[in-house]
Amino acid sequence: MAYYFSEPSHTFSEYLLVPGYSSHECVPQNVSLKTPLAKFSRGEEPALTLNIPLVSAIMQSVSDDKMGVALATEGGLSFIYSSQSIESQAAMVSRVKSYKAGFVESDSNIRPDQTLQDVLDLKERTGHSTIAVTDDGTAHGTLLGIVTSRDYRVSRMTTDQPVSEFMTPFASLIYAQEGTTLKEANDIIWENKLNTLPVIDRDQHLLYLVFRKDYASHKENPEEMLDEKKRYMVGAGINTRDYATRVPALVEAGADVLCIDSSEGFTEWQKITIDFIREKYGDTVKVGAGNVVDKEGFLYLAKAGADFVKVGIGGGSICITREQKGIGRGQATALIEVAKARDEYFEATGIYVPICSDGGIVYDYHITLALAMGADFIMLGRYFARFDESPTNKLNINGNYVKEYWGEGSNRARNWQRYDLGGAAKLSFEEGVDSYVPYAGSLRDNVRVTLGKVKSTMCNCGAITIPQLQKNAKITLVSATSIVEGGAHDVIVKENSGMK
Repeated sequence: MAYYFSEPSHTFSEYLLVPGYSSHECVPQNVSLKTPLAKFSRGEEPALTLNIPLVSAIMQSVSDDKMGVALATEGGLSFIYSSQSIESQAAMVSRVKSYKAGFVESDSNIRPDQTLQDVLDLKERTGHSTIAVTDDGTAHGTLLGIVTSRDYRVSRMTTDQPVSEFMTPFASLIYAQEGTTLKEANDIIWENKLNTLPVIDRDQHLLYLVFRKDYASHKENPEEMLDEKKRYMVGAGINTRDYATRVPALVEAGADVLCIDSSEGFTEWQKITIDFIREKYGDTVKVGAGNVVDKEGFLYLAKAGADFVKVGIGGGSICITREQKGIGRGQATALIEVAKARDEYFEATGIYVPICSDGGIVYDYHITLALAMGADFIMLGRYFARFDESPTNKLNINGNYVKEYWGEGSNRARNWQRYDLGGAAKLSFEEGVDSYVPYAGSLRDNVRVTLGKVKSTMCNCGAITIPQLQKNAKITLVSATSIVEGGAHDVIVKENSGMK
C-alpha cells in the first residue's frame, strides 16, 4: 500500500518568523553569514566554507564564468553549468580561477620575436593588458620582459614591429624571487609603485605574477571567496553520464567543488558517480548531490559520501516537474524534514553534511526562513538571472527591460543528461519553461541589499550567526488571511513609494 503523508506540504510564503530577544550586541554589522559548504566531522573545521550563504544554480541562463567572478567577489560561489561541452565548461572554470589571485600563473604570454599584432590579438583573446615575454612564449619560460599598454601606441607604430623592440626588458624590471610571501610581494608593489610584480625562480623562469589591483580588490571586497592561492573559488556541475571524463577535466581546470545536477537525486546513478570520485580522488575532491525532498533521500546520499545534499524538487520558478510528472514536495516542508534528518545523522555519526535549499525562493525574506528552517546555504536561479552578470540577453519588451531565463529541463537547454536515465538519449517532454525575468541591475547592489535584510531579520530573532538562527528561531505557520495582511492593504499606494 502506498505511503501517505498525513500533513499537506507547505511553501515558504506560508510561514513567518516570530521575533526573539535581541541583546545590544545583536546589530547587523556584528552578524556573520559564514556557513559550511562541505561535510566535516565533529570538532573539526569544514574543509570549505562560504562567506555568504548564496550559490548560483547550475543553469545555462545563470552560471557562467562572469557570474562566477561576480558572486565570488561578494563571498558566494557559482556552479558553472554542465550542459555544455567538457572543454567549454573547463575553460569557464579556468577563467574564474585566473581572473584574479595573489600568485597568478600568467595566461598571457608571448615570445620576443612576435609582433605588436600578436600582442593585440592576445589582448583581445584574453582580455588582459599585461603580457609576459618569455623565451618560448609559455607561462613558465625564461622571463625576458613585460608588455603593458603603456609600452606601445598603435597609432604611432607598425603592427609588424617585434615585441623585443618595445617591451620593458628584464633588466629594467623589479621582480621577486621564489619563496616570497604574498605580504612581501604586496609590500614590494606598494613601495615601488608597481602595477605588476613578476615572481621568478633562480634560473629566471617565470613562476607567477602578482597584481596591485588584486590587493586593492580584496580591501574593497573583504568577503571574497578565495582559495589558498588567493584565487577566486568556483564550483562546477557534473552529470551521471560522462562523469569519468568531465570530472578529471574540471579538477584539472581548478574547480573547488562539484555538484551532481539532477532533477531527482535518490538514485543509484548518483552513488555510482560519487564512488568514481572517491576511488579516483579520495576526499580531496568535494562533491554535492541531490535533489531530494525527504529523510530517506538525504540518508541515501549522505551514506553514499556526498559532501552536501541539495533539497527541492519542483519549486523553481521555471520548473514544471510537478505539473508534468506529479513529483515533488512543498519546499519548506521538504527542507524541515531533511534538516531534521541531517541533525539526527550528525548526532549518530559525528559527521555534519550541509544541506542546500534549492528552489522556492520568491522574496528576500524566504532566504532567512530557509536558513532558519535548517538550510546551510541557498541555491538561486531566478534571483541571479536578473542581473547584469548573468549570461543571457537584456531585452526591451514594451518599454520594460528583461533578461531571458530558461530551465535546464526545458527543450532549449537540451540538457537530457541531468535526468539520470542511464542509456536514454533524451526525454519526450519538458520539465522547464523558457521565460523572461525583470532586469534588476548589478549583482553587487542587489546581493548587498538582500543580505542586509537577512542580517536585520536575524537580529530581530536574536541571532548573529546562522547556527544561532537555526537553534533559536521561532517559526509560525500563517493563514491565507495573514498572508494578505502582511502586505500593503486597504490603502492606495503612491507611485515611487518604495514598493516592489
